[in-house]
Amino acid sequence: MPETSRGKKEGSALDALVEYIGSFFPDLRKKLRMAKMKKTQNEYIMDVLVISAMLTLILSVCVALFTIVANGSLLWLAVMVPLIAVATFLFMMKRVDVVMLSRQRNIDKDLLFAGRQLLIEVRGGIPLYDGIVHLTSDYGEVSRAFKEIVDKANLGVPLDVAMEDVAEETPSKPFKRLVLQIVNSIRSGSDIAVALETILDQMSQEQLIEIKAYGQKLNPLGMFYMLFGIIMPSLGVTLIVTIFTFTGVALGQAFLFGALLLVLLMQYMFLTMIESSRPRFEV
Repeated sequence: MPETSRGKKEGSALDALVEYIGSFFPDLRKKLRMAKMKKTQNEYIMDVLVISAMLTLILSVCVALFTIVANGSLLWLAVMVPLIAVATFLFMMKRVDVVMLSRQRNIDKDLLFAGRQLLIEVRGGIPLYDGIVHLTSDYGEVSRAFKEIVDKANLGVPLDVAMEDVAEETPSKPFKRLVLQIVNSIRSGSDIAVALETILDQMSQEQLIEIKAYGQKLNPLGMFYMLFGIIMPSLGVTLIVTIFTFTGVALGQAFLFGALLLVLLMQYMFLTMIESSRPRFEV
């Protein structure tokens, strides 16, 4: 009995800690739903705490070993360990944002094509519900979002309410605009095809503008990539090696290995910047 009572107290204390941490992230529940992560807020925070604790332990051991090798004082670990713990926790908490952003990009990628198919079918006299059913495949994440609408409608939820609910739990703003435009047309009794055509034309123009902006952004990125990723590393290493050769100082393999790691890091940074800024759709 005492052990059971103590276990309950420890569990309640841990739950209280998780609830307290969750109070600092008021949008976490909504983000989890939008990211389609099948975890409650408390479960997500608990997973983050466990992973953060493991990473903190590993990083702290690495820092301690480095300090011992460098004959430094271990007292500063009292400051570093809490900083490492907080930094790793906040970093891991961003995972839901990364998943949500990935889902948003996957929806935006195929949304225009799915919308055009729906427009063609509505203009051809196919009922809106049947047109949405036809979109539940072949369009990746967009199809999954429309399948949620169909599933809700099959459970007896009115189609406009089902569309509004799914739109609220979707991270893609274009998807929300498209669906809510259809909802407004249903409730006002106006022509859905006209509303669809208007919003799709607007989305197409916005995507064209974004593609042009990406093309303009590539020019300075390419220039900086050539300068800092190719020219300066090659000329800089050659110049440093030449200068130290004349002074009689041997740099050794450690310098060349460090220079190689720095070049690889800069290459990765530039490629990541270019890839992350690239539009995920085609027009």
